[in-house]
Amino acid sequence: MITKGTKLYSILTGACPKCHQESMYENKNPYVLSDVLKIKETCSKCHTKYRIEPSFFYGSMYVSYAVGIAFAVAAFVISYLFIGTSLLTAFIAIVGTLILCGPIIMRLSRNIWINIFMHYDKTLVKK
Repeated sequence: MITKGTKLYSILTGACPKCHQESMYENKNPYVLSDVLKIKETCSKCHTKYRIEPSFFYGSMYVSYAVGIAFAVAAFVISYLFIGTSLLTAFIAIVGTLILCGPIIMRLSRNIWINIFMHYDKTLVKK
């Protein structure tokens, strides 16, 4: 079970990496493409600044590459090995997966990147 206080919770939900009390994103829906990368300046609960330095999230591009490869490999394994499609169909499945999951991959990579540098602080949680 994924509970507050774990890195996995913050990564999968996009919650503040320090307090896990609210979303880092202005719009929680990653498929609103105009808002997919719009991140709040600070957390309204614990006042954590999300942009540690200018261009902080450029580093998430490296993470995005790895996450994209993981999604592509999963699409290939499911389509080619489990379902038994042709290589062309498996390639189309990979491309379709990367296009459809692009906003999720972008958000996941940003969430992973910020969680590398920030850690949960249980003293910030209001009881």
